[in-house]
Amino acid sequence: MSVSLLAELGKFAGIGGLAIGIFGWLFREAIRLKVFPELSPADGYRLLCLYLWLVFGIALAGIGAWVWTVAPPEVAWAPWGLAVTCVLAAAWTYAHRPPTAKASASDSATQIVVNGDNSPVQIGWKPDEVLALVEAVGRGAGDGAMLARIEALSSELGVTSGAVQGFLQTLGRRDIPLERLNTTLAEIAAHHRAMLDRLAALDPSDPVAGEWVSQARDALVAGRYEEADRLLATAETADLAAARQAEQLAAQARDAAERRYIAAAATRAERGEVALGRIDYLAAAEHFRQAAKLVPAQRTDERADYLQRRAGGLYRQGDEFGDNGALLGAIGGYHELLALWPRERVPLDWAATQNNLGNALSALGERESGTARLEEAVVALRAALGEYTRERVPLDWAMTQNNLGNALQVLGERESGTARLEEALAALRAALGERTRERVPLDWAMTQNNLGAALQVLGERESGTARLEEAVAAYRAALGEYTRERVPLAWAATQNNLGNVLGRLGERESGTARLEEAVAAYRAALEVRTRERVPLDWAMTQNNLGAALQALGERESGTARLEEAVVAYRAALDIFRAAEAGHYIGIVESNIAAAEALLQARRRR
Repeated sequence: MSVSLLAELGKFAGIGGLAIGIFGWLFREAIRLKVFPELSPADGYRLLCLYLWLVFGIALAGIGAWVWTVAPPEVAWAPWGLAVTCVLAAAWTYAHRPPTAKASASDSATQIVVNGDNSPVQIGWKPDEVLALVEAVGRGAGDGAMLARIEALSSELGVTSGAVQGFLQTLGRRDIPLERLNTTLAEIAAHHRAMLDRLAALDPSDPVAGEWVSQARDALVAGRYEEADRLLATAETADLAAARQAEQLAAQARDAAERRYIAAAATRAERGEVALGRIDYLAAAEHFRQAAKLVPAQRTDERADYLQRRAGGLYRQGDEFGDNGALLGAIGGYHELLALWPRERVPLDWAATQNNLGNALSALGERESGTARLEEAVVALRAALGEYTRERVPLDWAMTQNNLGNALQVLGERESGTARLEEALAALRAALGERTRERVPLDWAMTQNNLGAALQVLGERESGTARLEEAVAAYRAALGEYTRERVPLAWAATQNNLGNVLGRLGERESGTARLEEAVAAYRAALEVRTRERVPLDWAMTQNNLGAALQALGERESGTARLEEAVVAYRAALDIFRAAEAGHYIGIVESNIAAAEALLQARRRR
């Protein structure tokens, strides 16, 4: 490189140094004047870009003038290099421009702990009579006889006739089995009455002050000076009192605003209760979430109560409708609650949340092929028992022992040993020490049903039939309290379980009597476990029915039973695939393959 070229490049660098110096001076002034703290991030970014482009402009103008007047040929490329640099800088600036803000949407049996107690009312009507009213209201019929029956029903339920028509319309929009009409109507009516009681307790009224000065002016116009003086003195006293309380007014205004927010939250939560009464669990969960957002930050317990009700709605959606996303939402909600209800401050609320978390984890883990969720469920339930002691809260302790037994039983099914199953039996039998038939008949029946399930799994791994016969006895005992009229879904679940153990016994016997009993139990369960109401439970019972039909088909010469089994399996598989229940998908696919292989072999004979 020649000496002249170095000299010219030195001039070039001198121009660049001048530009950098100007930038430094401008940037220093911006900092000295404290410009950036007053700007948004996007505006600050644009100001920096403006400084940079000003510097580039000064440098480019200087270099252009230099090239135009005195630049030698050897450095004629310099302005082009700077121009390329400017283009690259512009591209980089565009690529890293502040992002445009976008609006984002905020998120918003095994026993579950809930607040409140809506006791159902009794209805002395036959289901067919209620169904007739449901159909009449759905048709829009309004004859005098129908209106008289609605009036009679409203009197019996203790609500208005307009409310009864709303109840009947709700029943008409839902696929409620005939045997559940009376129970569901009674539940909706009880829920409605409880809601009205809570709404009546809300107090939105405010006092209004009189205008003393205006009255004094009227008195003066009329010439009543003594009265005017007295009124003015009263106004003066009121003003002085208001002045002395000026500092208190701000605090009172804050308290009033807080009360309004709390009242608005309570009202929003009632909308959630309405949604629960319509079996719209997702809408209920959203109402409870919005109610929690309205509660002032310092009112932790009120906020936690609404979040607990939200998680409960999501749990019911996931448990009853096979919605795994809702179960994940419930699990997240219970984890959030554990932070709001720490063990040190509210140990029993913390324990209730651990119990509910265990139930949600267990329900989701049962559908997954792995055991991680089930292990988490066991940990949560055992943590709950740290506060739910038998001496302190015996029935809550028994409830949690029951739920722990369920989780251990499902884990035991997936392990080769029997240690978990023996633990499950111990937990369930411990629960029955407090859950007696005389004290809590339905809870006793629930634990008897769960005990039967654990005995059945153990019995399947033993050569004898003693455990299986114990399981049959436990299920039949549960059905003594779990009647179809009283608790139809629990009755159907126990019928399904009874069918399972009868099927296992039938497989070990030479005859077909037990297998025929199993098929009858499954078909009875499916009358209540409909695809629309409880799709996953329906699918499980369809799979179990297929297994019993397949076992019968293996002992018969024809193919009718085997063909029925394949139809039942395929119906179950559709639901499990839709719910992404990986554990059950594998089981049913294996069942279909075995049944179809038997069919092909039978047809080749």
